[in-house]
Amino acid sequence: MALFDRLRRALATPAASARTSGRPTSSNGASSTHARWLDVPEGAQAVSVDLNIALPPSTTDLYFWALQASFATGTTLHGAGHVGLQWISGHPGSTAVNWGGYHQGGGELPGTESTLPSARGNANTRDFGWTAGEAYRLTIERSGADRWLGSVTELTSGTVTPIRELFCAGQELRHIVMWSEVFAACDAPPVEVHWANLSVHSQADPEPAAPSAVGISYQRVEDGGCSNTYTSIDPARPSVVRQRTNTERRNAHGDTLPLVQIR
Repeated sequence: MALFDRLRRALATPAASARTSGRPTSSNGASSTHARWLDVPEGAQAVSVDLNIALPPSTTDLYFWALQASFATGTTLHGAGHVGLQWISGHPGSTAVNWGGYHQGGGELPGTESTLPSARGNANTRDFGWTAGEAYRLTIERSGADRWLGSVTELTSGTVTPIRELFCAGQELRHIVMWSEVFAACDAPPVEVHWANLSVHSQADPEPAAPSAVGISYQRVEDGGCSNTYTSIDPARPSVVRQRTNTERRNAHGDTLPLVQIR
């Protein structure tokens, strides 16, 4: 299923049925949770967020946590890309980084060849040794005409790793969203990630901006999703978004979660 189709279906109003055990029955075998950035300024040229996999997976199933943005010219969308970390067997330490995307009408976006190796020979998914409990900055930025760079920064060392460039028309970034895509059983041991320092750089303002809130969505049970995933705001850090699996869900699909920026 194409990226846009998956997102559209995840944003649909869910039914009241539940799935808290067994594997997701979606077409791709995953259950997805989204947090969409609200009040993003127009003319965005770069977006970034710090991802911390606070409670890592303990199974061999695939987990994918990503920052996604659409490539746009005004209101016209040309495609979208997602940059993120993966827990994926077949890569050293089961850790990898991914920067890939799709055309608006479907089909993967082309791009440059990454300088990072890939144990599985995948153009999008490259070997990258991330560590649970440490923060990594994911960045999508315009790097030239119809070119978009994805990179990951290890905040502990400050090392910036460009992944590669994707080729897609567009002059700005729109429809920013953070998501967790989980291919494990709904009752697999809980996994939790934290998203912090949500940042937008636009043409109009040299100072970075932050979204005022996130709109949350959960994949519908009838579309194969789990009903025990949960997106929340960290009460001790009100600008940090948390996503957790196999836990009680204490808010509803479609809710808006305000972010409070502490200066």
